[in-house]
Amino acid sequence: MFGNGKRRAIKKLKKELRAGTYSFIILSLLKDKPMHGYGIRKAFSELSEGRIVPSEGTLYDLLKSLEKYKLVESFWAEVGGRARKYYKITSLGEEVLSELKEEVSFIGEILERLGEGYE
Repeated sequence: MFGNGKRRAIKKLKKELRAGTYSFIILSLLKDKPMHGYGIRKAFSELSEGRIVPSEGTLYDLLKSLEKYKLVESFWAEVGGRARKYYKITSLGEEVLSELKEEVSFIGEILERLGEGYE
């Protein structure tokens, strides 16, 4: 009985932790070059050694949301005879990413302090 509650709690908390992180990672990836959805998922997999990879549905919902806020824009390109929708970061997206990096860095510092206190 308690084990099931623990699993549910961990699943919920991991989902919450990852939700904001996904958008930050997407913007960071697009800073280097435009990418299509599959390429973004593949990069997530490589960066996290397969441990953190958003589902296709989650990824495209995030991309739509980032596009809605004008942080990314999409365009179509033909690659290998196949049309693919690519995403690139906008100048607004770069500004937002810069501020988010400061926040992520600060959170990292807090987590590091917590780790030092629990070692």
